Amino acid sequence: MAASTIPSFKLNTGASIPAVGLGCFVGAGDEKRKQVKDWALTALKNGYRHLDTAWIYGTETAVGEAIRESGIPRDEIFVTTKLPWHHPGYVLESIDDSLQNAQLDYFDLYLVHFPQAVEYPEGRGRPQNAEDHNVQALESPTLNDTWADMEKVLASGKVKAIGVSNFSIKTLEQLFKTAKVVPAVNQVELHPYLAQSDLLSYCKEKGILVTAYTPTGYAKVRSDPDIGKLAAKYGVTPAQIILAWHLSRGCAVTPKSENEGRQKENINLPTLSDEDIEVVTSLDRNERLCNFPNEAGKVYGWTMEQFGW
Repeated sequence: MAASTIPSFKLNTGASIPAVGLGCFVGAGDEKRKQVKDWALTALKNGYRHLDTAWIYGTETAVGEAIRESGIPRDEIFVTTKLPWHHPGYVLESIDDSLQNAQLDYFDLYLVHFPQAVEYPEGRGRPQNAEDHNVQALESPTLNDTWADMEKVLASGKVKAIGVSNFSIKTLEQLFKTAKVVPAVNQVELHPYLAQSDLLSYCKEKGILVTAYTPTGYAKVRSDPDIGKLAAKYGVTPAQIILAWHLSRGCAVTPKSENEGRQKENINLPTLSDEDIEVVTSLDRNERLCNFPNEAGKVYGWTMEQFGW
């Protein structure tokens, strides 16, 4: 069993979170979701100690199985899950669903997956296509209502920390109008083509750790010529350059990889010079590659203006 050499960041709760986690999203299909256990187990054996799942991913069960099969003590593994966007109003029930799915006593971090609440025809069950943007956003409960319930979950001891995902400066400002607990984390799409420098600075001022999803920007960003030049310079892969850039900015990352070789690469990162960090940051074009508007100009029922994007 490999010992973890992954650097950590300190949350505003005082807890440590491994800077590189394994993203456990696989899209639709029960068979695909079951396979997550195998590559999560591989990651744990190779030194990963941070697994990032969500109720809507349908992989909480597989993540829990991997943890138990690994033989690694539970308190050595940081596990994140998320409240789905159609469960506001059922937050206290939803965390119990997630704990039951994973067969865990607690989660280290519980995130509000999206600031808006939406309605699915299937009700509270798992939607047939969770990636369908053609859903109806609800006016109530508001993100402030949801956060009040998240604070109750924190007080219950079922989670060690609470945070948000896909929040902007605008929606965080709205949250702070009523919040008693400052989010520990804001997990957002962030990569060289979407550097989010203003949001990153804002969150640092507030003591909120930013975690990047879609951190390498898919093949589109990894194939950028400037990234390629840096990869050649440092003798590493484009993905390693981008992940190193994130860590240099104080961001945690949750890259998804089913491949053992790439998993190892993702935790063996170079240290970039200040000049090269700036080269990567300069590629920013405010381009969303993961969650972007549909034909109606909406992402899961909200406009870009509502998100503050």
